[in-house]
Amino acid sequence: MNLAGRAAIITGANQGLGKAIAARFVRQGASVLLMARGEELLRQTEAELRPLCAGPGQKVCWVRGDLAREEDCQAAVARAREEFPALHVLVNNAGVYGPMGRLDEVEWQAWLDALGINLLGTVLMCRAVLPLFRARRSGKIINLSGGGATAPLPRLSAYAASKAAIVRLTETLALEVRDDGIDVNAIAPGALNTRLLDEVLAAGPDKVGQEFYQKALRQRDEGGTALDKGAELAAFLASSESDGITGRLISAVWDDWHHLPARKEQMAESDLYTLRRIVPRDRGLSW
Repeated sequence: MNLAGRAAIITGANQGLGKAIAARFVRQGASVLLMARGEELLRQTEAELRPLCAGPGQKVCWVRGDLAREEDCQAAVARAREEFPALHVLVNNAGVYGPMGRLDEVEWQAWLDALGINLLGTVLMCRAVLPLFRARRSGKIINLSGGGATAPLPRLSAYAASKAAIVRLTETLALEVRDDGIDVNAIAPGALNTRLLDEVLAAGPDKVGQEFYQKALRQRDEGGTALDKGAELAAFLASSESDGITGRLISAVWDDWHHLPARKEQMAESDLYTLRRIVPRDRGLSW
């Protein structure tokens, strides 16, 4: 119960990874405010998670909201202030793939809408919670990034661009709030079998490209990464155990994050788990 007494807002929490993170938080003692656009699924998720509450004063509640609307983000934080004695954690999980196809062929408004959710929604939620966190001189912000940040994703340009931007936003914000006791990190949860995978398969190879489509088929058939891996990492980053770890993109699958607390000082002096430009000397070249 290492999240006992903590309260979190989790976006996109009515299904998939967001729901798994919420369940993990509740099992570890946290109160959670679920935020998403789908009210029916929010109600169902609340009903499923509420029986998991075991700690004194522990709550599960929800608020319907669109991350692309500043007023909805502010309303979610206002609701958290009403429900909880204090707010400790923000998990920016909500995200979409956006339009699939060549950059010059996809619908422009759909491209903008994807950035509105994936990037601008994350920024708006951060802006909404930061005054509370600064006033308490503590807080945890956990942003969901992924493979789109570390490798090109042809025909998924809005998703790739927004997820790369999330990492640099994470690094930048971490430096801005370093003296306020606020930790900001990003998670790469692995290849998940969620509705996003279903969307890729439904779009087909003509939209997403033959290579990416075949990869998606293999992922579907092999089961993908368990949602629990990303949820476990999110719980670690929400806990006091991770205090001082900030400005990093951490893989739930590939990184030995369980042992990071013992390596905080070494990591703080390095660019480990960050996005950086590769220059010729990094590859043994002299030019």
